[in-house]
Amino acid sequence: MSNLTASEFLPAYFEEYRRLAFDSEIHAIIERFAELAAAVRDRGGKLMFAGNGASASTSEHGAVDFTKQGKIRAITFHDPNLITCFANDYGYDNWMAKAIEHHAGPEDAVVLISVSGNSPSVVNAAKYAKSIGLPVVSFTGRKVDNPLKQLADIDFFVPSDAYNVVECIHCIWLTATIDLVIGKAVYETRAVALA
Repeated sequence: MSNLTASEFLPAYFEEYRRLAFDSEIHAIIERFAELAAAVRDRGGKLMFAGNGASASTSEHGAVDFTKQGKIRAITFHDPNLITCFANDYGYDNWMAKAIEHHAGPEDAVVLISVSGNSPSVVNAAKYAKSIGLPVVSFTGRKVDNPLKQLADIDFFVPSDAYNVVECIHCIWLTATIDLVIGKAVYETRAVALA
């Protein structure tokens, strides 16, 4: 453990969340993503999520909640069989692009999450999605000129080098979008037993 006490470390740490996550400028971006997601649903499409590491976990969270709570079909490509097969056959840098190629329809949209915005697998997925006319939503951080952000139609950007802070803010913004689609933040998540 560091030599800092919690009272020395945490106030500035949590202030970073307040400063970065809740600026009113994010409202319009969340609204644009919610509108895109609703349009994808209305035309019978799906959202395709992907990321590496913790961003894969955020992708899975988003896909499940968009599907179950938001009633918008969403999938991820994080099955170990799929990843290892496609990475083995096409190279790790191309596995996400190939997954999109195999699963995409013209009504779909792609959501790609990467703290750095530089991971070749994610950048190549965005390039492929754009090449076939699919809208791309990105969640990135660190450098404002990262390649994934530059490719996105809707970009969520956290100007921080702190990986955990960026990843958690991505999750806040993603779930805020889902709740905006639903129209409320408090709702039943389990099926009510039949009497």
